[in-house]
Amino acid sequence: MPDLTIIFRTQSDVEASIVRGLLESHSIPTVVTSVLTHALFPMAIDGLGEVRISVHPDDADEALRIIESHRTELPNGRVVRLRDEFEELQQATAYRFRDRGLLEHAMTHTSRANEDMSGGVFDNESLEFLGDAVLGFVIADVLFREFPEYDEGAKSKTKAALVSTATLARQAERLSLGDHLLLGRGEEKTGGRRKQALLADGYEALIAAIYLDGGIEQAYAFIAREFGPLLSEARMSGVVAQDHKSALQEYLQSHDEPLPEYRLAGAIGPDHNKQFQVEVIVRGEAVASASGPSKKDAEQEAARLALERLTGGSTG
Repeated sequence: MPDLTIIFRTQSDVEASIVRGLLESHSIPTVVTSVLTHALFPMAIDGLGEVRISVHPDDADEALRIIESHRTELPNGRVVRLRDEFEELQQATAYRFRDRGLLEHAMTHTSRANEDMSGGVFDNESLEFLGDAVLGFVIADVLFREFPEYDEGAKSKTKAALVSTATLARQAERLSLGDHLLLGRGEEKTGGRRKQALLADGYEALIAAIYLDGGIEQAYAFIAREFGPLLSEARMSGVVAQDHKSALQEYLQSHDEPLPEYRLAGAIGPDHNKQFQVEVIVRGEAVASASGPSKKDAEQEAARLALERLTGGSTG
């Protein structure tokens, strides 16, 4: 058997998997080898680690042609990587990764890793664990420094609200993080990009990726930017405003129920003092309704009432 020809090198497990799938979809068998040291977090150091894709010498020219046909050449002549969909996410985070593979790793859900037969794709669970710790440390540090008037109980309550699943999912939605998650086919079909738990986990993994790529200073700066408005809100009112819509969505998903829908039932009053009436619908049934000076306010109140009805208690 002739020696195989290496036709693609990358420092990203995810990109290697994509290229391999591309070639095999064109009936070109591939062999993937890795010289990465996969410890807790797979990442390349000083460009020494890489994943290599090899093919039979007779297939080499065709494989290279296929790969090149799927690249994008920019007006300045620079050829970008096959998979560059994370550019928008980097812009949203105001942080540019030196090792893009870390960002891919952070966005890779376990359902995607489980579907990869090469064993070269790693899920984001370990990054989620680390990100949770980094986030908790930074929020605690900010509260200690900037809220000296808060006693331990108030600090703990505020921290819990800031790092809750509902809050993290809302922060992830602001970045459109769900659009960038790498999901398995099953998770994709069941609406994984909108699931509160997946969004919150991905957000924590993103924090860990920034920490590993840029150090604690960059992670601290990112968290301070992201949570600044919520911290200001806490400073002014003493509490972090509850997102009843996110809480309702999280509750329904945890009980295998479909996502709620909000229907505008009507609006009364003059334009300068209009009141909007909104109903929240679950499984085709109007669970609760509320009014407010804006549709957003009415939806939040309707969600609060729906939660109260569904849980049989007060939502606060």
